[in-house]
Amino acid sequence: MTVLPESRIPDPYEAPPLRWGVLAPGAIAASMARALQRSSQRIVAVGSRTQEHADEFAARFGVERAYGSYEQLVWDPDVDAVYVASPHSAHRDHALLAIAAGKPVLVEKAFTRNAAEAREVVQAAKAAKVACVEAMWPRFAPRFDIVRQVLESGELGEVIAVDATHNRRITAKSGPRLHDPERAGGALLDLGVYPVSFVSFALGTPTRVLAAGNLTPSGVDRTVAAVETGFASHPAAVATITTTLAAASSVTASISGTEGRIELDGSMFFYSPGRVRLVRPDGSSIEAPEVGPASHDALVYEACHLAHLVAEGATESPYLPLDETVSIMETLDEIRRQVGVAFPGE
Repeated sequence: MTVLPESRIPDPYEAPPLRWGVLAPGAIAASMARALQRSSQRIVAVGSRTQEHADEFAARFGVERAYGSYEQLVWDPDVDAVYVASPHSAHRDHALLAIAAGKPVLVEKAFTRNAAEAREVVQAAKAAKVACVEAMWPRFAPRFDIVRQVLESGELGEVIAVDATHNRRITAKSGPRLHDPERAGGALLDLGVYPVSFVSFALGTPTRVLAAGNLTPSGVDRTVAAVETGFASHPAAVATITTTLAAASSVTASISGTEGRIELDGSMFFYSPGRVRLVRPDGSSIEAPEVGPASHDALVYEACHLAHLVAEGATESPYLPLDETVSIMETLDEIRRQVGVAFPGE
């Protein structure tokens, strides 16, 4: 391989248009709204726990209808698809609400609090034949498709190690939700889900996980490190992930094989838009430049991917199948069990 492959991801600005309903107008919903405003997609309604919050979001982003309840949002006949942007603790209930209304649903990561809730959502979506996708945005973007093709080509030889980290400084004052057990806070489900999902993307599901960490005063995970092994298609591979709320670091990932390694870094995070670098054992390298919208504007890819699925009559993504979403939640459950984190009401 003398050049890296080109991405096969369609131009998001040419995706079939959907009329979106945004469920829970928080910070990530605002980022999605800004991304969709530059695309063929349209937000036609927003639903919140309070009319005041819904009205504020609608005025800010020019949304036609604002509802003070989630039920009104999902049953709006003009809403084609629902984006669930509530905290992890509410994802199960809100996804099931949208599915019961027959609406395709894009559910923010982490998909749910735990694997049992994920299975419930997946079973409901399959029974209703409704499209359901976890909003793990890098899976649907050009950068990861280039990596996907390099892995499929066998260019790295035998994969030996995958390493990914997501460390940020988020205090109880700057990010109260992440320190709140009632809202399924902690580093792992909000930050660590990216490294865990990256390992699944590169290697599949582990059969053994060893984890350690420590907790915040409120009882959520503050810092976590985990080693994953026993991958069916990569028996020699060992994966390591780290995540913390306590300190910032570069947010990078790599996949190392006997014939080379892939490095993902950039101005933001390994999962955001950026370059892909293939490094040979002799130190020579080739790069693929950043493609598509930058920063959080790349959230448009996950919404447009769902739009393509709906247009094709498909109900789940080939890039992140529902069974994989469940297996990722199972890995997260096991890490939390070993670290000693349980959420109220689980």
